[in-house]
Amino acid sequence: MTTGTAGVSAGRMAPAASMRVRATAKDYFVSDAPRTIQTVLGLIWLLDGALQFQSFMYSRGFTQMLTSMTAGQPGWLASSIDWAARIEAHNPTVWNTLFALTQVAIGLGLLYRPTVKSALVLSFGWALVVWWFGEAFGMMFMNMAQPLTGAPGAVILYALIGLLAWPNDRHGGLLGVRGARTTWTVLWLVMAWLWLEAPSSSANAVTNMINAAPSGMSWLSSLQNGAASAAKGQGLIIALVMAGVSAAIAISVGFNWRPKQFLALAVVVSLAYWLLGQGLGGIFQGGATDPNAGPLFILLAYGLYALVPYEPPGGIQWLQTA
Repeated sequence: MTTGTAGVSAGRMAPAASMRVRATAKDYFVSDAPRTIQTVLGLIWLLDGALQFQSFMYSRGFTQMLTSMTAGQPGWLASSIDWAARIEAHNPTVWNTLFALTQVAIGLGLLYRPTVKSALVLSFGWALVVWWFGEAFGMMFMNMAQPLTGAPGAVILYALIGLLAWPNDRHGGLLGVRGARTTWTVLWLVMAWLWLEAPSSSANAVTNMINAAPSGMSWLSSLQNGAASAAKGQGLIIALVMAGVSAAIAISVGFNWRPKQFLALAVVVSLAYWLLGQGLGGIFQGGATDPNAGPLFILLAYGLYALVPYEPPGGIQWLQTA
């Protein structure tokens, strides 16, 4: 074989090897909808773990962030959060490192196929702990939960998505198709109700929420400032519209009426919430513990989208309704 021929052969082998690597990675991480959800969820858990390693989390600021959620809460919830904060403050280095490593372990476990179920079980327990002590149940007990800012709490969505992506032979994982639709319906009806509550529906509620949102980037701050100005004095109208939109998203998907269109609408709404009211979770501003609820709602919408029945060329419907 001449040198020129050898060079051509090597040149052909390189793209072929690259294609094999991509095909292998695709088959391992995104072979189907449940596996794709597991992979994306794993990456989000890894991001949470990385954020938990920030220096802020090892300071008194993290403890103060926990205790700041107790004002206005029921006695049992406020006292339990204070108790957890005192334990964390006693040795923040050990506890915070443990928190971070737990989230990293969940993320890696979801990426590695043989440990997916174990990682999901761990994530269910950890999600409950964080939803309780880290999010105060999304502020649902103190009449301060607002869909625009991430209610009913990002971490509970981790658990719901985990149930949907549980690896088994059943469409919809542990929830099943009907269970997934019911969960989606209840979730969005709760958000419709929250839009009608006083914290979200007063004249300047939307403006105040957007002004209080984190940013960390000039383009995002400009977008938020423009939206806050446009919403000034229009809080009740916006709340009524968004309550109606949320209810429509809930009911249409729940009854499988034009679900693809309304799931797409849910993605648009969740993205708007994530940008305007959640500031991308504040991850570019510092001190964030997670990307907030926006990406989780989008991932959950993808999971529901994968359960929508479709018709193959023969016209026979594949019924994914069990």
